[in-house]
Amino acid sequence: MSEPQSPPSSPQAPSPGARPRPRVSLRVEETIAVASMAVLVLLTLINVVVRYLTDESFAVTEEISIFLMVAMTLAGASAAAARDRHMRIEYFLETGTDARRRRLALLSAWATFLFFVLLSALLGRYVWDEFRYGETTMALGVPRWWYSIWLPVLSLAIALRALGLALRLRRRA
Repeated sequence: MSEPQSPPSSPQAPSPGARPRPRVSLRVEETIAVASMAVLVLLTLINVVVRYLTDESFAVTEEISIFLMVAMTLAGASAAAARDRHMRIEYFLETGTDARRRRLALLSAWATFLFFVLLSALLGRYVWDEFRYGETTMALGVPRWWYSIWLPVLSLAIALRALGLALRLRRRA
């Protein structure tokens, strides 16, 4: 026996102030976030078990855990930029006319883009200094730029997602 099917809903045109749905795939960001979380949970579990059994802690897990939390945060921020879900004061967006909503949404997307382009450039200089001066980590003794090279890359990804959002919003206007 088949279940009764509900009639298909009629497609509605989005209101001018509604947030656009991204056509882009967010698999990269979601994969980074899920992998970071899985490795973070595994490292923490191993550290807890070892500490319980031996009264010693793995010092290296802290370095790796911090890196994974930052990578997970930036991957989530990139997905939020693509979905237009970054924090903002909704009162100003929701209480205006449709034209005002469009302008504020565009302003928000462009400001996010510019901020993360600048942040990516500054973080790139930071990574270059770590590479040039041969800085190493305390626990593992590996080059620090191995961890920090991902900061400008993921910041640039956020900027590109915000640019994509701005272009989608502009096309709809």
